[in-house]
Amino acid sequence: MYYIGFDLGSSSIKAALVEISTGKSLGVVQEPKTEMSMLALKNGWAEQKSEEWWKHICKAIDTLKKTYNISRTQIKGIGISYQMHGLVLVDKKGNPLRKSIIWCDSRAVQIGKDAFVDIGSEKSTSHLLNSPANFTASKLKWVKDNEPDIYKKAYKFMLPGDYIAYRFSNKINTTISGLSEGILWDFKNDRVADFLLDYYDIDKELVPDIVDTFGLQSVVDKKGEKESGLAAGTPIFYRAGDQPNNALSLNIFNPGEVAATGGTSGVVYAVTESLSGKESTRVNNFAHVNYKKSVPRIGKLLNINGAGIQYRWLLNNLSVTSYEEMNQLASEVAVGSDGVCMLPFGNGAERMLNNMEIGTRLVNVNLNNHQKGHLCRAALEGIAFSFVYGMDILKSDGIKINVMRAGNDNLFRSEIFTNTVATLINQEIEIYNTTGAIGAARAAGLHKGDFESYGKLVEDNDHVMTFMPFKDKAPYVKAYESWKKELNLIINTK
Repeated sequence: MYYIGFDLGSSSIKAALVEISTGKSLGVVQEPKTEMSMLALKNGWAEQKSEEWWKHICKAIDTLKKTYNISRTQIKGIGISYQMHGLVLVDKKGNPLRKSIIWCDSRAVQIGKDAFVDIGSEKSTSHLLNSPANFTASKLKWVKDNEPDIYKKAYKFMLPGDYIAYRFSNKINTTISGLSEGILWDFKNDRVADFLLDYYDIDKELVPDIVDTFGLQSVVDKKGEKESGLAAGTPIFYRAGDQPNNALSLNIFNPGEVAATGGTSGVVYAVTESLSGKESTRVNNFAHVNYKKSVPRIGKLLNINGAGIQYRWLLNNLSVTSYEEMNQLASEVAVGSDGVCMLPFGNGAERMLNNMEIGTRLVNVNLNNHQKGHLCRAALEGIAFSFVYGMDILKSDGIKINVMRAGNDNLFRSEIFTNTVATLINQEIEIYNTTGAIGAARAAGLHKGDFESYGKLVEDNDHVMTFMPFKDKAPYVKAYESWKKELNLIINTK
């Protein structure tokens, strides 16, 4: 018997089957094989057809069943992970009224900024734990102001994962964790943030019913069976945004536990019991998957835009053939890259730097002494330093690090990168080979509440290795301080 998990991203959908008894992944498929299309009618806009997501979900189910010779009745539960902060609007028949405004769409930035000023930083941070910023609530306000005819027809809004669950079940609901990522949850009063809806003049009837993150949320109905190929009655047991789900995939649930990812952009996601919003303009705070008012678990999310994209840029523009070659060249250069320093902020405004556009900066290159190995090492160190810098911000907001786990993705495959981070934060880093789709599938089993067994499944199936901090920190500290000096010189001129 199996659980099935979905990870709805902005570029593709991944689906995984895991064996219920062992937690082992039977297989993971991706749909489409190339990237999903994204519509940008104006600069900074990003939209996708929610119906396309569903089409790819159904195709992925069909591929898994055929590839692994699985029948619909062998799948006993569904878990859903999805791209955060998106907006889906439907009419009374459940039909989408417009394309989904997805996470990377920036049309509502000013709306969120104005709300933060008008509502006040104290109320925003103590109730919402965030600025309203460019999240789901602000995007809904944009629709109300700019597309009033569409707004008037709206029956409910949904987050992307809510829409997928609806297509399976014909039931519209959401979770506290989901509402918090849309900046629609009032943590102080433990309810929907009515004061923000009132400020935006948004009809409270648009908010879906709330269900638990783990538990029987709904079941596949006859229409869902016909379209998806999963049996009617199959329960949906779990739903969460991609970053909380990534943390779950790494068995991150408790205060002091930190998850990290190092793909195109980087993320540090730290769990705390504190409702502090001290760094709410630089750090996002969401209800983690196991949040309860009686046992608060908040995920503090710090994003680093200029991460793996910086290393990929070097790969594409140096005369090298692979990341392995770059890592080998970098390993031949001493810690600190002989003074060569790279600030890897060339992928848009960095929120942790108060939305400054720093850009990538390469400094202290000596044309007589330095070669591409120095650039490779400086890039890896610069990205690692940006992670450490971000974690210093989290520590200033009360985060303590007892455990750090990371996926076995691009950057964390590099010994230089991971050793640099581990040594500077003086914390071992555990590497796990898992995916969001596998995590979502396993999480379907958490409706039983057995988190200890879940953790054992992750440990038994996914642990790859552990990086230990080096005892001799001095060269790393010296290089990090030089990097921060270069960064501060730029910040102070802005």
